[in-house]
Amino acid sequence: MKRTFLAICCLSIATSAAVQAQEADSALGLPQGHLHGGGRVILPQSSKSSPQQLGLAAHTNYRIFVPPGREDGNGFADSEVNGNGTTSPIPGYYAETPASLACLYGLTRTNSFCNPIVLSNSNDAGGGSRAIALVDAYDYPTALSDLKAYSAKFGLPIPTASTFTVAWPGSKPSPDPACAIFGGFNCWAAEAALDIEMAHAAAPHAHIYLVEAKSSSGNDLFAAVSKAAALVQAAGGGEVSMSWGGGEFNGENTFDHIFNVNKVVMFASTGDSEGTQYPSVSPNVVAVGGTTVTRSPYTLDFEQEITWEDGGGGVSPFEPLPPFQNTLKNELPMRGVPDVAADANPRTGVWVYDSYENTYNGTLEPWNIFGGTSVASPLVAGIVNHAGLFSASSAKELALIYSTAAMRAAYGADYRDINYGTCGFYDGWYAGKGWDPCTGNGAPVGQAGK
Repeated sequence: MKRTFLAICCLSIATSAAVQAQEADSALGLPQGHLHGGGRVILPQSSKSSPQQLGLAAHTNYRIFVPPGREDGNGFADSEVNGNGTTSPIPGYYAETPASLACLYGLTRTNSFCNPIVLSNSNDAGGGSRAIALVDAYDYPTALSDLKAYSAKFGLPIPTASTFTVAWPGSKPSPDPACAIFGGFNCWAAEAALDIEMAHAAAPHAHIYLVEAKSSSGNDLFAAVSKAAALVQAAGGGEVSMSWGGGEFNGENTFDHIFNVNKVVMFASTGDSEGTQYPSVSPNVVAVGGTTVTRSPYTLDFEQEITWEDGGGGVSPFEPLPPFQNTLKNELPMRGVPDVAADANPRTGVWVYDSYENTYNGTLEPWNIFGGTSVASPLVAGIVNHAGLFSASSAKELALIYSTAAMRAAYGADYRDINYGTCGFYDGWYAGKGWDPCTGNGAPVGQAGK
């Protein structure tokens, strides 16, 4: 069965000095090195789009990575998982974990290095309440069992039928046919796995709803959004995350009302290629873009967060400048995105567990690493849930984000201003001080201003 996967692989170094360093790193349980540019990033089937889909259907926003030395079709089996209690599941491979993400974005006790190898294999015991709903297309049959396996590995609270719910706006949908054809990491089931695991990692005590649309058509997905909003409302408020989208189209703003729901804050990925996409540009949605987490090649200690060159962003041709961006009216003629950003580069991606249709040569291989703004949207939704403010609407949350950006001194470092790197067509956008089309107001840090 064909299937692709993502891992960041560490290669040996030729010189004798580097070999000695490699051996020292191995003794510490660290990856043995990292070759920049090694391997290749793959666009999965569910993330591909065509002009014929414009305004009619959506695609996912995740990417997968094939590391050097491994075949395209095989991921990592449970038998390869490291059982020594470190946060990295597969020895010699690096990706972000719940503990390192919680550290990077200020959800746990501050550790300036946020090293995924060194940090203990657990997230904050507290954090998260009420509800987060993730909207995806098609059924994901192994959702609960996979989230349990992911949680057990990383020391998160184990979800149960009373804390994790799968719902539909109508009758239960069928699985994505692409899963059986191309493999489970090449279809909408992988998107759903990524979404629920990122939300649970950031807000481990929130009730997680996976709301499954009948298909990836716009009408079916919007119906699922309305169902998700109703579930979140009934739980007392919370967040809805949409890690999908499509190119902007004339008349898109007639759908904006779908995302204006009392007690619900909507989040959406800005996409994994140059330009803007809907629904992230809606003024009733918090648009979440992508960043790159840079780490020391010797220790994996956190260095800084910069732009992700492929992250979506820019200025909408159809959505007017919303009130919360009035302070940017000299820079923006129309709605600009993203509003905030978080880790999305596949080469600095996150571990994901998805067992559905992920058997290679008779062996179940559920572990891989994902990137894309599909990582960022549910992660930021979980961070906002963890903060516990629960804004009355997306508009209220967006007003808070932009007001605290303008008065950062009063609130403290509630967002990490990202001012290095480029994005957009021809790399024409630059990150800079304050809001920019690559990373918006920056990456969330801590619980203030959210």
